[in-house]
Amino acid sequence: MSSPGIRTASFALVLTCALLLSGCSKRESDDYRQPYQGGDAATGKKLVTQYQCGACHKIPNVAGAGGLAGPDLEKFGRLSYIAGGIPNDPPRLVAWLLDPPALKPGTIMPAMGMTEQEARHMAAYLYTLR
Repeated sequence: MSSPGIRTASFALVLTCALLLSGCSKRESDDYRQPYQGGDAATGKKLVTQYQCGACHKIPNVAGAGGLAGPDLEKFGRLSYIAGGIPNDPPRLVAWLLDPPALKPGTIMPAMGMTEQEARHMAAYLYTLR
């Protein structure tokens, strides 16, 4: 036997726990540092070589990728921002790879003419760089 006051308090406690847990799962799913599921990192690494990203960027373990015109991508997966001000999350990274000047007018990084799926593969690879 429980009183209405105890039942109300128990319900409030359960509701509070449920709200806290739902907040935790949302934050976890929004974490851009989680492995990117929209592409294949091995294919992305090949595409990084094919599109000659190393002409402008230093990229570890990519042959000939010692460029200095763009930033070093060694720890790209840990960066909070792309191009110094664009939040580094998968949708924005894919958009950035497809058309950098559309997101940051005046950038020297050109649109390379890749497909959206190629950009997803490249994003998957870039997030492995930590």
